Amino acid sequence: MQNKIDDLRNHLFATLEALADKEEPMALDRARVIADVAQTIINSAKVEVDAMSVTRKLTSSKFLQLPEQVEPKPAVTGPVRQ
Repeated sequence: MQNKIDDLRNHLFATLEALADKEEPMALDRARVIADVAQTIINSAKVEVDAMSVTRKLTSSKFLQLPEQVEPKPAVTGPVRQ
């Protein structure tokens, strides 16, 4: 299975659409399970991003795809100003 973040988004939006279906809405317990699994996947992606941040190596994973050339940005040590 080679799913990407875009696949997850598509599944979540399909779940929202199914919940909003006035004629045959998705069962709430099924939607909750989908949301729980999605959150687990998102949490694992956050770990990947954190690892890239700590090692300062920005690379694509099987789940998160980055552009070919990504230059690491310097670490922010103080307050961020806009």
